[in-house]
Amino acid sequence: MKTYDAVVIGGGPAGLTAALYLVRAGVNVALLEKLSPGGQVLMTEEIENYPGFPKPVKGYELVDKFVEHLSGYEFARHSDEVRTITAQDGGYVIQVGDDTLFSKSVVLCTGARYKRVGTPGEEKYLGRGVSYCALCDGNFFKGKTVAVIGGGNSALEESLYLARLVEKIYLIHRRDEFRGNKCYQDKCEINPKISILRSTIVDEIKGDPFKGVTAVALTDVKTGEKRELPVDGVFVFVGFEPVASFVPADLTRDKAGFVITDCEMRTNLPGFFAAGDVRSKNCRQVATAVGDGATAATAAHAYLENLNA
Repeated sequence: MKTYDAVVIGGGPAGLTAALYLVRAGVNVALLEKLSPGGQVLMTEEIENYPGFPKPVKGYELVDKFVEHLSGYEFARHSDEVRTITAQDGGYVIQVGDDTLFSKSVVLCTGARYKRVGTPGEEKYLGRGVSYCALCDGNFFKGKTVAVIGGGNSALEESLYLARLVEKIYLIHRRDEFRGNKCYQDKCEINPKISILRSTIVDEIKGDPFKGVTAVALTDVKTGEKRELPVDGVFVFVGFEPVASFVPADLTRDKAGFVITDCEMRTNLPGFFAAGDVRSKNCRQVATAVGDGATAATAAHAYLENLNA
């Protein structure tokens, strides 16, 4: 069994920052990331609010900078999926792929993933017109008509990105007011390719066995009017859910499943920290993930110092 002082789980901005701070502090650390480093940032076309980049920066370009910063340091990396984390005297046993690791401390930075809207047809046409990533799949809909479901920043930002590619967008939100930033709302309002349908819900995503998605069935929640809108694809952006199915059962989480921490990123379990989008908080941005990662690593280092005192 391989043993470490700290294991960082997740290679997004929070995880990469935590690993950087820990390895610079001389901690024996391992970084676990089943896919390429970057997390959700890799699915973001442009980031406009990260300090130090006054002009929009591509998501993958920012990730490259993070990875480059770590490249000069020696530490263990495991590219596989974490299956379980079990508390054991003095630390945690982590099953990652076929390997078993032991660590005195854990920094959980697994982030969050897009939620399903739960409408009929969503699962049936997943990958056949239903998508959760405009950057990944937008090119498949060049010159076509799509629906975007959601009312937060993701729905607004992804609509603006899709508007560069598609012929027409129906931005569908079940409430009167959007939750996203005003600057994105304003841009969507004036974009000639975007038609905003407020107070509207999607009853069903319809399609053809050979063509995939062909239409969405809608209901106006105020008038009760129903109609069917022909579309070639549907992009769903209705929030996130934490990637935390493998954490210890006694780890305290909120009603949505996000991990509860204090201001130092400490959880209710000794030596167990959480940072980034997996944590229960209001603001989920690259800048806050980086701050969380730095704070969690500093707290983990202090925890390890006290163990060795």
